[in-house]
Amino acid sequence: MSETGFRPLGRRWRPLGYPQDQLLEETAFVAYHLHWPREELLALEHAERRAWVHEVNAINERMNGRGA
Repeated sequence: MSETGFRPLGRRWRPLGYPQDQLLEETAFVAYHLHWPREELLALEHAERRAWVHEVNAINERMNGRGA
């Protein structure tokens, strides 16, 4: 990781790491609903963790009568 925590991407700068607040939110959400250990959640790739968040959220909405 660079000293600034960013890398150049074309004319813009992009963060090198995953946003910590988003990582914490996703991890807490899935851990709360599925009771998975922290280490397993942190080992997931971003896209897979987001997919689990999406699926758990969809189940919650259906159970609460807000989904299809």
